[in-house]
Amino acid sequence: MDSNKKAYDASAIEKKWQKIWEKNKTFQTKKNSEKLNYYVLEMFPYPSGRIHMGHVRVYTLGDVLARYKRATGHNVFHPMGWDSFGMPAENAAFENNIHPREWTEKNISNMKEQLKSMGISYDWSKEVSTCDNNYIEHQQKLFIKLFEAKLVYKKEAWANWDPKEKTVLANEQVIDGKGWRSGVDVEKKLLNQWFLSITKFADQLLNDLDKLTDWPENVITMQKNWIGRSEGVEITFNILKNPLLQNANDKIEIFSTRPDTIFGATFLAIAPDHPLSKQLASRSEKIKNFISDWQKTFTNEEILEKQPKKGVFTKLYAEHPFKNEKLPIYVANFVLSTYGTGAIFGVPAHDQRDLEFAKIYDLKVIDVIKSDNPRNPEEAYTGDGILFNSEFLNGKTVKLAKEHVINYLQELNIGRRRIKYRLRDWCASRQRYWGCPIPIIYREDGKVLTVEKEDLPITLPEDIDFSLGGNPLENHPTWKYTTCKKTGMKAIRETDTLDTFFDSSWYFLKFIQPNTAVLNQKEIQGWCPVHQYVGGIEHAVLHLLYSRFFVKALRSINELGFDEPFKGLFCQGMVCHKTFKDKNNNWVYPEDVKLKKSTYVLKSSGEPVRELRSEKMSKSKKNIVDPVNIIKEYGADTARIFMLSDSPPDRKLEWSSSGIEGSKKYIFKVWSFFKNSNLKFVKDCNEEIFKNQKAIKLRNLTNSYIDRITKSLESFQYNVAVALLREFSNFFMKIEVNTEENETLASLKYAVTKWTIMVAPMMPHLAEELWKEIGNEKSMVCEQKWPKANDKYLVEEEIKLVVQVNGKKKFLKSLPKGLNKDETEKHILEMQEIKLFLRERKVKKIIVIPEKILNIVI
Repeated sequence: MDSNKKAYDASAIEKKWQKIWEKNKTFQTKKNSEKLNYYVLEMFPYPSGRIHMGHVRVYTLGDVLARYKRATGHNVFHPMGWDSFGMPAENAAFENNIHPREWTEKNISNMKEQLKSMGISYDWSKEVSTCDNNYIEHQQKLFIKLFEAKLVYKKEAWANWDPKEKTVLANEQVIDGKGWRSGVDVEKKLLNQWFLSITKFADQLLNDLDKLTDWPENVITMQKNWIGRSEGVEITFNILKNPLLQNANDKIEIFSTRPDTIFGATFLAIAPDHPLSKQLASRSEKIKNFISDWQKTFTNEEILEKQPKKGVFTKLYAEHPFKNEKLPIYVANFVLSTYGTGAIFGVPAHDQRDLEFAKIYDLKVIDVIKSDNPRNPEEAYTGDGILFNSEFLNGKTVKLAKEHVINYLQELNIGRRRIKYRLRDWCASRQRYWGCPIPIIYREDGKVLTVEKEDLPITLPEDIDFSLGGNPLENHPTWKYTTCKKTGMKAIRETDTLDTFFDSSWYFLKFIQPNTAVLNQKEIQGWCPVHQYVGGIEHAVLHLLYSRFFVKALRSINELGFDEPFKGLFCQGMVCHKTFKDKNNNWVYPEDVKLKKSTYVLKSSGEPVRELRSEKMSKSKKNIVDPVNIIKEYGADTARIFMLSDSPPDRKLEWSSSGIEGSKKYIFKVWSFFKNSNLKFVKDCNEEIFKNQKAIKLRNLTNSYIDRITKSLESFQYNVAVALLREFSNFFMKIEVNTEENETLASLKYAVTKWTIMVAPMMPHLAEELWKEIGNEKSMVCEQKWPKANDKYLVEEEIKLVVQVNGKKKFLKSLPKGLNKDETEKHILEMQEIKLFLRERKVKKIIVIPEKILNIVI
């Protein structure tokens, strides 16, 4: 670098442009009827106080898209807000003796500044926070509309109950069956809770997945599995007479998707909370104790799958519908009342859970489906085959046997064809303080009423005491007591608050009208559905499913005019880092480790540490990198370009110090070139005037890169776009131009100008500074349109080189025509993705056939 030129100061440059953008309100959403609207939405963050690398990656991806779409002439809506209610704030209040609102607002302020330092182009004039009164009022109005439409109701449901704290716990607050704070055994308790009727829309939610052609296939599959549409039959089993059945039902209804296996049934099992289980518990101490133990241990289906399959014999038997056999009836912990009818017929040979249960209780195992190979005694066979041991079904395929037995059951009037869903109505109430109050009152005459709209918002009391345990709203001395305005009768407010999933299911609508508490259909229709949602795969089911339900529910009551919230969905990959442990088996932060003679040691003591596998960054394993420190040390643009270039955006990103250093060196190289180029004095760079071969070649190559980079951005191949931008810059930075070669200088400025515009979505601060460096006065964000490749200059100036590794094709790379062996090798080895591929591999030799093949032997 020329010693007379000022060194690249990322911090100063980035702060300068952040101030300019904020002052000019550059990113506030503008309406221009001549332009197309484009709505970019990223995951709704919880204000934890600090951004992490997951935030940096997802928000950088969204920002590249937003900046690119602005440059291509779209009206871009790119808002940000805060999912600010919920459990973490309430926990922090309890632990630190601070009010949840104070804790939340402080964190929002911190995270907002951190996001601004990343150069994310948000329209902060549209900022929302779910704990703001306007958001609360709007949400309560929506709740009332859904209640009036009979899409919200209250019923008894099981919840995790902490008997010491006298409060309901979320699944994540139950650790090894104990309350995370109290340490006592958590129980299952039936509570009256609020539900949303999501199952009314099960068919729509399932069928409309076919419309979501711009969603990842794996997310579509996950949603289908969660909705879980099952076609089968509901069979009536008669229970043999028994004194225990006094005043109890003598039949059990069982739903099955595998009626073809009915001849392999050797027992029946009912859920612990099945109506018959409750009746039997009053007459059997053994059953009563079993149910009591189940209430203390069952928290969710995932944990249930891992637990041993247990049960208790009821001393009841049911008649097999086709065989002269008695089937013992058990109460079993692996049967769920929330699926089917809460009862099953057990076929151990063809269901793994049934097999595990049968082995424990010494029940018969009867094979009824022949497979190509003998069944492993430890594994149930669930595949296709031919029926045997099944009387009138023998010789039939599974498919034909299903149809035949269903028809026969219906003829006998003991079976009915049914469609069931795994999906259950959404429990949306929580017994905690820091949430949106539910606008319901219970009048002294027993009536359940919505709060009058003129009394909204119902807000939370500020004088709250967390030391009493239980739900603070329930314990508040005055807040819950009110009167009915219509009658003057005494009433009590609902003390449950809404689940934060409710808050985050419609926030994309609230951004459009942040300061009003009504849905303006015309405004919403102009922007929705959201064109591109960017978020992690962890949102693939519940958040996205609830948002889809919300839109369908609001459409059903004429509040919206579209039926899907997000047209496009992109799920970014995780950010990973190596993990380390010291000699005492304690996790060690990567920043405390250094490489010394091929061994990792502690910087402080020089003691060796073990290098373990790379995993998703997490505080518990200390393999985290603080983005705030990275921005301070390297600058936001360096972090952004590394995040974009090192891996395809939907794959995991491996964080490495060498990678971020490489990005820094590249930026320094670009900065030095622009500072020394003197291109600001070159005036006329019209592509039409170029006549000499050097200028023509650069013009044509520039158009080729514009074409390929644009296509890469359109297809979310951001790492490819960055690689092409680096490749392009490496080419034009090597061009030596005599100051008297006016036409070649003009073609160089032409190429550099287009490159600067195209690199701006990735490195916005640097691009702005370079834009001025080549002689432009105004900010490029407002003035410059995305370059369009001129078809007549897209001549074949390149060849496609096959890059092999050990003789096998790995890459197909575009290179300028006419490169010799040495030039070809140098060009390929300087490419970023080749460098990354070879980073930990030893190259033995390189074989080059110019313009055809390059083979790397490793």
